[in-house]
Amino acid sequence: MKLDTILILDFGGQYCHLIGRRIRENNVYSEILPHDISKEEIVKIGKNREIKGIILSGGPSSVYEKNAPMAAKEVLKLPLPILGLCYGHQLLAYLMKGKVEPAKEKEYGISFATIDKAVAVFKGLERKEKIWMSHGDTVLSPPPDFEVLAHTQNCPVAAFAHKKKPIYGIQWHPEVVHTESGNKTFKNFLFDICKCQKEWKPVNLIKKLVSEIKEEVGKEKAIVALSGGIDSSVATVLAASALGKNLTAVFVDHGLLRENEARQVRETFKKFNLNFVALNEKKRFLRKLEGVKNPERKRKIIGKEFIRAFERAAKKVKANYLVQGTIYPDRIESGYAMKSEKIKTHHNVAGLPTKIRFKGIVEPLKDLYKDEVRLLAKKIGLPKEIISRQPFPGPGLAVRIIGEVTDKKLKILKKADKIVSEEIEAGKLAKNLWQYFAVLLDKKSTGVKGDKRAYGEIIAVRVVESREAMTANFARLPYQILEKISTRIVNEIPEVVRVVYDITHKPPSTIEWE
Repeated sequence: MKLDTILILDFGGQYCHLIGRRIRENNVYSEILPHDISKEEIVKIGKNREIKGIILSGGPSSVYEKNAPMAAKEVLKLPLPILGLCYGHQLLAYLMKGKVEPAKEKEYGISFATIDKAVAVFKGLERKEKIWMSHGDTVLSPPPDFEVLAHTQNCPVAAFAHKKKPIYGIQWHPEVVHTESGNKTFKNFLFDICKCQKEWKPVNLIKKLVSEIKEEVGKEKAIVALSGGIDSSVATVLAASALGKNLTAVFVDHGLLRENEARQVRETFKKFNLNFVALNEKKRFLRKLEGVKNPERKRKIIGKEFIRAFERAAKKVKANYLVQGTIYPDRIESGYAMKSEKIKTHHNVAGLPTKIRFKGIVEPLKDLYKDEVRLLAKKIGLPKEIISRQPFPGPGLAVRIIGEVTDKKLKILKKADKIVSEEIEAGKLAKNLWQYFAVLLDKKSTGVKGDKRAYGEIIAVRVVESREAMTANFARLPYQILEKISTRIVNEIPEVVRVVYDITHKPPSTIEWE
């Protein structure tokens, strides 16, 4: 039996894979494809999948830009329901002779839409809906044979529908959690319009991922980059299932981990039945980072040094392949797609050097979100301490130290970070939080300690709630917890005189400071 599938054409939007994630949450399989995929290629996919509909993603371009990404016209003529979101909405209007112009009042963030017709994708929605906008161009009038379904204060055609065909456009982002009825909109599209069946579960991926690793590596040897985090741990277990003794897990201690973390990783994974190698590379990494302040340079250096360390380990065991636990948010923020914007380089994606001595890099989790990876981790039996471990960047504390990384700064930050974790976990708040950590700023501040003037370091505390890291809200921690954190940091770390709390959402900020 063919699996019901929604195809998502990627126009380079930061939330493209979030659309795919929302579709999967409703137990419908989704595949993300290049925006310019041909009709013939879609027909080929249809031999193995029951294609039920197409979604056009958002993107950073304007339909009027030179070389703006376009969809093939024959694809839009397929007898399938089509839903355009943001740029996809504007593109449908543009290609079908509607009026699209740069907005006089651009809309970013929370807004409110008036639903003029609560039908089709908007069935069951209220007259006023809280939505999430992020656009520069605006549809001023719908194409012929289309009708307006919704508007906002600054956007006269915030949603439209063809009068006879199942073609819809929505200016806002239903895939973002800030759009309160976003999932209801998707359900209407999936089940009422596309007639999809609920057949998809993330854990169904396990056999497929193991099979893909086997196929890519064959009978050759591979190493897996193991950090101890949930992504690399799941990648390690999947690779071990696929390759057995032909796999070696390599843990690189770059000295940029949290307090006692290197020891914990060694103790945890020495219990597993796999070849395990730990490399102490702290001196090498700190030497390479000496004097470097630019965050992108830091990421590039760390990415390069990771690869060189893995190459040395691979040479010893005669491995030709490197397995990594890269997940989708890593790739999208690194601007992997042709039309997507790079937000910041991740060390294991765009941070890699151009010359690599591996025959191939295997990334079995590259299309998954963190919560999907956690489901896989539970299914394959990873211990609770790994499953519940909060996300930690590959470059480690190097991107939580603003400016140059030194051993002295690392010691300060490790102490502060430990205090943040201890107080949040003691307050039993960790379960509902995505990440919580400290950041050491590159500015100093005046304080008073022991009735004397003190000129010292500033620590920023960052605590966020999220579902998949593509968007996040700062956590509204109880004041008594914030007070405990602040008091302990300034009392227990002599160099610190000020603690600040980051109250910025993502977007506009990223979760990490660098």
